[in-house]
Amino acid sequence: MLIRRETAADAESVRAVHTAAFAPMTAPGDPVVEADLVDALRACDAWLPALSFVAAGQEGDVVGHVVCSRAHVDGTPVLGLGPLGVLPRVQRQGVGHALMHAVLGAADALGEPMVVLLGHPAYYPRFGFGLAEDYGIVPPVAEWAPHFQVRPLSAYHPSIRGRFVYAAPFTHLPA
Repeated sequence: MLIRRETAADAESVRAVHTAAFAPMTAPGDPVVEADLVDALRACDAWLPALSFVAAGQEGDVVGHVVCSRAHVDGTPVLGLGPLGVLPRVQRQGVGHALMHAVLGAADALGEPMVVLLGHPAYYPRFGFGLAEDYGIVPPVAEWAPHFQVRPLSAYHPSIRGRFVYAAPFTHLPA
């Protein structure tokens, strides 16, 4: 497996990864929100090409994808992570783990202060994430609090506190 930055030629494969990864959680016939979200993020000013990574399998095919986009905490630029998707046939083989380490390392190298995500509280702490409320970060939706998490990076400063705001495409997701 090779982790590399996404290229324009990967867009269809990235969409296929998210469609396959998230379709089991989608009602039959409904669109896969995560696949549409990545397309919308690419088209907005919050898109950060340096923080969109794919995992290429042995044949060079894209088997996983992760992206961070520009977000804010009370006006301070931070990162929102997601979606992270892995093809079902290679899940539980370290692909997601490798993608997470790549995107977090790149974000840190770029001098970003923190990465914020909405995700499973038993999975993401292995990557250094903790509850957002412990950092004074308020989720956009109060009910998200048990799943809303922050990973401080080298440029983190405790003065970064307040309400978190995702990139615009996140605000158009179905409830």
